[in-house]
Amino acid sequence: MKIEDILNLTEGVLSNTPKVQAIEAASVYPSKIDHGDLFFSSNQEEIDKAIENGAYAIVYDDENIVKNDDEIAWIKVSDIQLAAFKLIRYAVIKKEASFYLLSEHELTFLKMILTHKTNVSFISNDWRKAFEQILNSDDALFVGTDKELMQLIKPDAKKLEREVDGYPVSDTLFRTTFKVGHYVYQEKELIPFHLEYLLRVVHFCDEQELPYSIDRIKYTKHFLPVFIDMKLKSTRPSNSDRVAIFTDNLSDIAKAREYVMSSNMWVKSIVLTPPKTKVPNIDHPHWFNNEEEVREILKSIHFNYAFIYNADKSILHTIKEEYSLF
Repeated sequence: MKIEDILNLTEGVLSNTPKVQAIEAASVYPSKIDHGDLFFSSNQEEIDKAIENGAYAIVYDDENIVKNDDEIAWIKVSDIQLAAFKLIRYAVIKKEASFYLLSEHELTFLKMILTHKTNVSFISNDWRKAFEQILNSDDALFVGTDKELMQLIKPDAKKLEREVDGYPVSDTLFRTTFKVGHYVYQEKELIPFHLEYLLRVVHFCDEQELPYSIDRIKYTKHFLPVFIDMKLKSTRPSNSDRVAIFTDNLSDIAKAREYVMSSNMWVKSIVLTPPKTKVPNIDHPHWFNNEEEVREILKSIHFNYAFIYNADKSILHTIKEEYSLF
């Protein structure tokens, strides 16, 4: 690519009169720079390393950068991240690639049910990694969850739709029997209000001809229930009416409490969160600062369901990943 093309794409200004006229490739990592490449950075140490490795052009946005080589091109831009993705947009047009913006739940289910992940590329939320991923990949299908980043890459990135035939047959808060197409899946480890995410992902896989298996469904990191006894040890669901539910989002807590109140009026639920967390329709959640405080709350308060926000299940030392039959 010619230097003048880079100037046009990045809306940059040439700071010198270089001898080089074109570059071979581009990177945001100095270790990946080869002879004749373009490098994006405003870190002096990284720039010096990139030049040492053979960089022909530097795109930067810091006035204080020392230009140690007059023969290469120095291109000043207003925002280095924005400039990098203007170059990416050009590459995307040439690739004729498709980009989809997914929710965190949708991405989790997509990764879960795919039997082969070679036909789709999962965009990192780190912009530098995303830059390298897209620029140096031959993939034609990309998915990501960072809305701002996806706006930089592909402002008109598509969202998942649901056109697949599917509906719940029966459910509890922790198990769902549902039908998709011509098949019924019995009592899967699926939260009933997560079914919509799954159905959108199934439609996406069908549409993109991605291989998948719904039999791979299990609890996600977004809503992980663990049945416990009075000593906070994990046990079988049939042996306890106490369950600790670890979740990474407030929306699932609100939906689960609504589900519980509509189907089991006798169930007592509590919500545990880090201090000053505002939970919809909860005036006074139980705040915790550390693991020990979580354990003390669970030991001292009567509950059936304890929704624990932003804490890992390892917070209870004795919890096991799965229940044993022996």
